[in-house]
Amino acid sequence: MSASDGMDINTLAGPLPASAPAKADLITPDWPAPAHVRALMTTRAGGISVAPFASLNLGDHVGDDPAAVAHNRALVRSWLPAEPKWLTQVHGTVVAETGGCAADASISRVPGEVSVIMTADCLPALFCDRAGTVVAAAHAGWRGLCDGVLEATLASMGVAPDQILVWLGAAIGPQQFEVGDEVRAAFVERNAQATTAFVPGAQPGKWLADIYQLARLRLAAVGVTAVYGGDLCTVSDAARFFSYRRDKQTGRMAALIWLD
Repeated sequence: MSASDGMDINTLAGPLPASAPAKADLITPDWPAPAHVRALMTTRAGGISVAPFASLNLGDHVGDDPAAVAHNRALVRSWLPAEPKWLTQVHGTVVAETGGCAADASISRVPGEVSVIMTADCLPALFCDRAGTVVAAAHAGWRGLCDGVLEATLASMGVAPDQILVWLGAAIGPQQFEVGDEVRAAFVERNAQATTAFVPGAQPGKWLADIYQLARLRLAAVGVTAVYGGDLCTVSDAARFFSYRRDKQTGRMAALIWLD
């Protein structure tokens, strides 16, 4: 199934609750992960939140009705083997093994334990090893990406880089991600090749940044070259994705990964 296909939820976790739709717009990674590595990314469709959070908002920190968020999270939970390890994301580089803490990545080696991060333009990155012994999810806004959240996630996995697969989920696309000189300089300072991920913007001192290319460059620098995805734009597709850059007040999507 390609990353753009809707998934039949019945293939995920058995019978559906009565409130669940028969079909949801879920993105499934198109990558050669082992069969017992399961992963998905939600879109904005399928929940009960109302505008500006319509409809499957999973963020409990954005001003949405708490009851609606709880309902949406319960729906997602019904597709999974366990409650996801929700994090308080702070645009940092901490990698957690449990939920309920301030971190921007989650790792698991335990079957049935679900790593999750939430985004609405920032880059979601899902990791697994070729043997299917460890999985991880990382939240990479530009600050976290620049400071090394992907590298920190890899280090926590304890697997040789050539044995790692990474899938890059829906994020702000290269035609929409305008940044200033200081952002470009911060990336180039850490990796000179990062200049290739920036093109001049319409105004002096502004650049269009390719967050997908920046992620690939950082991963390649530490030996990870099996990188997939990176072809969706949250800002451009308002019907499918939440986008903070586009709407300011909006919901959050989730990228989830676990071992069967």
